[in-house]
Amino acid sequence: MLIKFANFTNRYRVIRGMISYGLLWPTGCLCEQTFVEKRTFQTYDWDKCLRYGLFGCFVLGPALYCWIRVANTMWPRADIGSALCKAYTEQVAYDPFAITGFLFIMTLTEKGKTVEDAQREVSMKFFDAYKVGFIYWPIVQTYNFAFVRPKNQVVVSSIFSTLWTAFLSYVKYVELQRKDGKHHFDLKLHKILDWFE
Repeated sequence: MLIKFANFTNRYRVIRGMISYGLLWPTGCLCEQTFVEKRTFQTYDWDKCLRYGLFGCFVLGPALYCWIRVANTMWPRADIGSALCKAYTEQVAYDPFAITGFLFIMTLTEKGKTVEDAQREVSMKFFDAYKVGFIYWPIVQTYNFAFVRPKNQVVVSSIFSTLWTAFLSYVKYVELQRKDGKHHFDLKLHKILDWFE
């Protein structure tokens, strides 16, 4: 049965990414709930985990699969120079849409949230999340593109995205505070961002 499954995922490689993102994104969400929100098994927000799993499986898995195919077509070599080109092109061409999509869609899936709420979430949290991603993902993807076989690159990316998902879950969890008539993140997020600057 495992051989049949392996053959199936070798034939339809997008399925590998969908499965790995569908499993690892809820894992990252659980990590954030455990360490930041201090929840336990009895108090976990399982609906939130389900939303993360569905988003990872049906949005990010296929999107990243398509991006990696395009990147490997544009830069077919597996050397450090090509890997750096792919990784930094990803920061400009893919990541802004992925972060925006995450913040917007995940806000819309919350009870009582409107399109205006989702737009506000994106405008208030996008750049802070993007700054952290601009440091984290080029390191991960340079390694991924340079040393991992193309058929496994989406899966390796999903493994590293567990930590990223925990961070994004934290970004979603942090409520905006009004100070001086403007929205600001909680101080803890700024401490994380200051570390990257």
